[in-house]
Amino acid sequence: MKTIPPDELGEPFYSGSVQRLYAVPGDDSIMVTQTTLRGSVFDVGALFEIPGNDVARAVFRHVLFTKLGQPETWQQAAEAIQSAPEMDEAYRKELLSGPLERCLEEGARTHHRGMLDAATGEVCEKGLPANPSAFNIVRRFQILKPTRDHLFDAHLFDYSQFPHEDGFVIPLEYIVRFGITSGSSVFRKYQKMGEGEKKAFEKELGVSKPLEAWQMLERPITDFTSKFEPEDRMVSKQEALVMSGIPGAQFVESAKLGILGGWVVRHLLEGIGLRLWDLKWEFAKDGDDLVFVDTIDTDSFRATSFIEYCGHTFVMNFNKQSMRDYFRIACTDWIAAIDDAKKRAADAGVPFTEILKAGQEAGTYAATPDVPVDFTVIQVQKTHLIQEYMLGRKGSEEVKEALQRAGEEEIAFYDTAGHLEAFAKLNCID
Repeated sequence: MKTIPPDELGEPFYSGSVQRLYAVPGDDSIMVTQTTLRGSVFDVGALFEIPGNDVARAVFRHVLFTKLGQPETWQQAAEAIQSAPEMDEAYRKELLSGPLERCLEEGARTHHRGMLDAATGEVCEKGLPANPSAFNIVRRFQILKPTRDHLFDAHLFDYSQFPHEDGFVIPLEYIVRFGITSGSSVFRKYQKMGEGEKKAFEKELGVSKPLEAWQMLERPITDFTSKFEPEDRMVSKQEALVMSGIPGAQFVESAKLGILGGWVVRHLLEGIGLRLWDLKWEFAKDGDDLVFVDTIDTDSFRATSFIEYCGHTFVMNFNKQSMRDYFRIACTDWIAAIDDAKKRAADAGVPFTEILKAGQEAGTYAATPDVPVDFTVIQVQKTHLIQEYMLGRKGSEEVKEALQRAGEEEIAFYDTAGHLEAFAKLNCID
């Protein structure tokens, strides 16, 4: 593959809250993705910056997508599934058949093509470049969006074009859950339900008992949200099949692949003492094949460790859930503004960010808050440590111990700021 110097990329054809996309002159089958320092939570766009987060996230993607293409990675996943003590045998047997058998022979297909060397622009397809960068090369797929319609006051989305197309990103996010966290969307939704609704929801999710915060599940489950509608919307498995635009058997395979990919990430993170709770995937349809696409990094999953502090056990997050928690704990007026804007947007059928921005300009909504420097420094430490592990520069035990110390510093931050009680409501498990 050609050399692509980062400083010769020109202007991005897409510039999002946490990522930029660049065309490759003379080759429209691939594109360059650039991760940024910025982070986004609550779907409001870029809110904060974590120095070094751009390269760290790009490195994670490069290493993990490379691993997904290697049969030996799937052998490790198969061994982890076979030895999982809590899993019922019928589920285990089904998970070990089908797509996993193909991955054991030839690896999984992904859109990843390599990482640019930050100094030379050389495309490193295997291993790591001498100078890791924030730039990865990926294959391009069509982005098709549903057309919009109305039935009186109801807002509808028409996905009927998708089954007639190929080479497109499936319009769903696949959320794989190994456990339930206090901040997960399904748990918050579940808490608002009556007893009858809860039973139906448990059946839809595929769990055998009531949901509890910080509960590991007997087996991983998958739920789905819309991808290309104005707001992410949780949909049933039946609706997800219809929306996907792919045949039923291929949809079932995609859901299995999502869970299997989750085991790959889980195995990787367990090496540094982190427990994976959930993550999200996206897939593209390429004929009869399914391709892992989009992003997978610390913004895409929830991983935690347990920290002992002042006689209590706390859950510590090692992804952007830490930032979500900070805003929920220290910026309650701004969170209330977001919640109100989302309710109004659902009635009006417009993006909630438009309503939020208008309210902030009018002074009726709280302004977007800043993040304290000392809290950001802790996030830099965590990000850097995971990057060093992925690069092979630090051993698993060294990183595990250092991540524990960073977790202790984060809890001490809340204690010093007078927010320990609020933090405990979200993350204390005893």
